[in-house]
Amino acid sequence: MDIRTIKTFQTIVKYGSFQKAAEALNYAQSTVTTRIQKLEHDIGMTLLDRENNLQLTEAGELLYEKGGLLLKTFDNLENSMTELVEGDSGTIRIGVMEPMASYRLPEILALFSKKFPKVQISLQIQGSKTLVDMVIKDEINLALCAAPEINKDILFEPIYSEEVVLLAPTEHPLSKKKTIYLKDLSKEKLIITNALCPFRGNLERKMIESGIIPQYGMEVSNMLTLKYYVQSNFGTAVVPKITVDPPPEGTMTKAINDFRQGLSVGIIKKADFQGSKVLKILLNMIRGNGKVPT
Repeated sequence: MDIRTIKTFQTIVKYGSFQKAAEALNYAQSTVTTRIQKLEHDIGMTLLDRENNLQLTEAGELLYEKGGLLLKTFDNLENSMTELVEGDSGTIRIGVMEPMASYRLPEILALFSKKFPKVQISLQIQGSKTLVDMVIKDEINLALCAAPEINKDILFEPIYSEEVVLLAPTEHPLSKKKTIYLKDLSKEKLIITNALCPFRGNLERKMIESGIIPQYGMEVSNMLTLKYYVQSNFGTAVVPKITVDPPPEGTMTKAINDFRQGLSVGIIKKADFQGSKVLKILLNMIRGNGKVPT
């Protein structure tokens, strides 16, 4: 018993004739007859009563009912596989760090989902180190995060630089300065993220290169919440500009004159990356800041 034979049987029942079924299927009538005879021989039961206008036997009724469901399931599977091959469906697993997860990616994914509504997106929001591990373990297709340590198993493609600014309460002395330099932060107890945060690491490296030992006050694990603690006068913070544009009430931002180069953010994928057609389209949209390739 196979799909073609079941489809042949269903067609005979539909048209009530071996000849009409053969015409509908574009088969020779002998082919239709042979298939049904073999099917009845294999299951050991008669399916069609030839002496009574091809009426269904009890076994025939069961096969017609269950076979119809089977054919619908098979057609759905066949369509899904075709869509997957052609890039119209499937699941894309993406890992992304903040602030891209909240401020840049939603608009891109909205445009993508409008063009490919059958593609399911699975989004993992984690720190860069965790995301790199997830890519290596094939838990996600790709990651959008900071540059990783050199690793032969992965590739990093930078796509933009996340600009950072100083966020301070409006009454803070630094808010009165026309120009801010890193040295102005030497005595500031900065509100910072955890030690694994690439933004913190980037700031620390730059300060140390400038001969400044960072001073820390409160540590907050979620980078997007730093602005609220600055707003509550816990201190100042160096944050991605996109997260404080516009600044929260009671705060202001200042560019740091000698810290113009922000954190490099890009695409991380395995060295042997083999992406589907639809995944490659999404990658191009990310590279083009949401533009859909034509």
